[in-house]
Amino acid sequence: MADKTILLIGTYDTKEPEMRFIEECIRAQGAAVLTMDVSVLGDPTASTDISKHDVAAGGGMTIDEVIGQGDENKAFRVMSAGAVKVIEAAYAEGRFDAMLATGGTMGTDLALDCAQALPMGVPKYIVSTVSFSPLIPPHRLAPDIQMILWAGGLYGMNSICKSSLSQAAGAVVGAARAAIKPDQSKPMIGMTSLGSSCLRYMKTLKPALEERGFEVAIFHTTGMGGMAFEKLASEGAFVCVMDFSMQEFGNLMAGSLVSSGEDRLTNAGQAGIPQMVAPGALDLLDFAGWQKIPEQYADRPFHEHNRLIKSSVFNGEERRAWIREMASRLEDAKAPTHFFLPTGGVEAWDQEGGEAHDPEALAEMVDEARRAFTGRVGMTEVQSHINDVAFSEAVLNLFDQWVHDGIIQTNSS
Repeated sequence: MADKTILLIGTYDTKEPEMRFIEECIRAQGAAVLTMDVSVLGDPTASTDISKHDVAAGGGMTIDEVIGQGDENKAFRVMSAGAVKVIEAAYAEGRFDAMLATGGTMGTDLALDCAQALPMGVPKYIVSTVSFSPLIPPHRLAPDIQMILWAGGLYGMNSICKSSLSQAAGAVVGAARAAIKPDQSKPMIGMTSLGSSCLRYMKTLKPALEERGFEVAIFHTTGMGGMAFEKLASEGAFVCVMDFSMQEFGNLMAGSLVSSGEDRLTNAGQAGIPQMVAPGALDLLDFAGWQKIPEQYADRPFHEHNRLIKSSVFNGEERRAWIREMASRLEDAKAPTHFFLPTGGVEAWDQEGGEAHDPEALAEMVDEARRAFTGRVGMTEVQSHINDVAFSEAVLNLFDQWVHDGIIQTNSS
């Protein structure tokens, strides 16, 4: 008897041989398959467990009405919305344990929505002709998604295509059997940081918070990490966030591709999660390692971290603008929000002798924060560097007060 069931999503009208091959690979490993057809025009030679009619109905239309859209993009938008509704209901009913979807750009577009509809911890695999492509923006990716390039899979079966599909089948079955879903027995703190040398407060805060009975998840804010943090915050995964690494936010404001999306610094507040925020690494502007530094930043301090990422430094005027935008976004929060201002520096390289040392620009940022955070968002000035123990102690003092006041929920609350 099969121990796990894999939801298999694809266009069975045009890719039936490939889909049936994946089914065989999954069953050969002792798992079951729940098949889902998201085709629009054609029909498979044999029925699927979830038909295109079921999917269209989930989108509020008949399949004839979907076809009547007269446009492939519009039709697939309906099918995507319907697929999300169907899989949410099927997962709630316990009909499958993991998801595997296939597609080109159309199928991938739909599959990304399906993956985001499933909770963290449910294995989500997509075999796509555009895996790892810059066509896919970070905000479309579920935090724990896995993608495999559908090499040689544009039209028809071949040995290269079979290699990709069989690996995907093996991966999703193995993940379904091995996956440990997030443990919700302890309240979770979501924290952001940048490496463990640039920002070091988590080395003090994590054990201290764990001693208080909380679990701590720390997200590396190099684009994808912040995106995962924001997605989980939007789902209410945390009882409190300590969002202390802001270089993704400065990157967003400056148009850097090392960004986690337009919703940075908004989701915890909208979800009603208490949040503590600091301007860690707000001075850094990141570039991909392969990028040429734009002319406007050529005369600024420069730090090449490795072959993947390098950084320039924001000037005082830019830092003032980012602080104002941070304050504006935090003002909209639906739960208590507090800003910590470390006046002695915001990351390891901005200290004296460091590549990003710019005391004048730091002073401008500090001055702007004093002006900007005068509304409902509280502010604590810490006369130290963000990596000093004094910063972590200030955070813990407020954290303990919020726990005492019932702002941060615990298991006993």
